Amino acid sequence: MLNFASNIKYLRNKKAWSQQALADYFDLTRGQVASYEDHRAEPSQQTLIKYSNFFKLPIDAMIRHDLTMSKDDVYIDIGTNRVLFPVIINDDNEDTIEVISIKASAGYLSGYDDPEYISELPQMKLPFIPTGKHRAFPIKGDSMEPWVKEGAFVVGKFVESPDYIRDGQTYIVVTHNEGLVYKRIFKNENNKNVLTFKSDNAFYAPYEVRVEEIIELWEYTCKIDTQNYDNDDLNLSSIMQMMRSFQVELKDIKKKLN
Repeated sequence: MLNFASNIKYLRNKKAWSQQALADYFDLTRGQVASYEDHRAEPSQQTLIKYSNFFKLPIDAMIRHDLTMSKDDVYIDIGTNRVLFPVIINDDNEDTIEVISIKASAGYLSGYDDPEYISELPQMKLPFIPTGKHRAFPIKGDSMEPWVKEGAFVVGKFVESPDYIRDGQTYIVVTHNEGLVYKRIFKNENNKNVLTFKSDNAFYAPYEVRVEEIIELWEYTCKIDTQNYDNDDLNLSSIMQMMRSFQVELKDIKKKLN
């Protein structure tokens, strides 16, 4: 089962449980637990569910992804369950912002919960960003003009649940059917399970999306407008250089205020 053997051994060791202790808890033999971790045998469906419940992780996450590459806080607790959510931490133990390039955005729907995919994304830091996990997404098309033009990057703060949506605010939304979109969202007073997505460009008609279709939500924090750059300069290295210069300018402003 792909990464299952190494993952359950890794997760068990993180909890500081012995094979025998886990076997007793699952009503298995220590030999059975050892065979699963050594990839000599595959657990039954019932045992898979036991592992999922014990570690509070989806079975899919334990099978598909190499969790040994993840940091300790790559999961977000939602109720009694945990959702795999790769977060990059720099050497100073600070959150960094992953930049989703135009090319990477095409594979985001299949890679958003994959630590390997996230670890390969370019990263940057924004000193003026409020607390929370942020990610930068490219804007394609003119549906949100004049607020955000094509070619800009929107930095969004991760929202754990559609319940926290603020009516009329803009969000980067990842859905099963449409992939990555950036829209202004309105709640439906008559049906809390339906949201209305609107474009700022009046040419595009609003449409409805069911809440269960939403995979991820990122609330608008700021935008990186690249419109003053030549086409040859519209690349990640120039954007990151621009953000580094912002940090220097902010320090100068702070010194003057003090």
